[in-house]
Amino acid sequence: MRLFRHTAISLAVAVGCAVLTPAVAAATVQSATAPCGSSAAACVSLGGQRAWLMSGGQVTYGPTPITSGKPGQRTPPGVFHVLWKDKNHRSSIFNNAPMPYSVFFTDTGIAFHEGSLKRPSAGCIHLSRSAAQTFFGKLSVGQVVQVVN
Repeated sequence: MRLFRHTAISLAVAVGCAVLTPAVAAATVQSATAPCGSSAAACVSLGGQRAWLMSGGQVTYGPTPITSGKPGQRTPPGVFHVLWKDKNHRSSIFNNAPMPYSVFFTDTGIAFHEGSLKRPSAGCIHLSRSAAQTFFGKLSVGQVVQVVN
């Protein structure tokens, strides 16, 4: 009886895993879906606090966690273009604060850059160090950045 019970439990676990596998696969595919158009090279979801890199409408990197602008200094939604990049940028507005791996996409100084993922920003999109390095390395001047609510 002991061998039978062990076999039955093993079979139940195996069947349970087989049943869950499609759900896990669907969740994995959905997590790679970005809410932006096919022209976007970078996509930001303010509501989801996530960002992606894309090519031809397909996700190439992400989602990665972000923080965005706080009340009174919200990150603007819209379609923008990468204007310029500066690996070692320092803020001219916020006491020379470091903004490593900055990728600027608005004429008001909003950029992707390495920053805190625990506190909202003054409007920029904060990324982890590795994500900021990836965005800096992959995005080029002129590419489309889409920010959605």
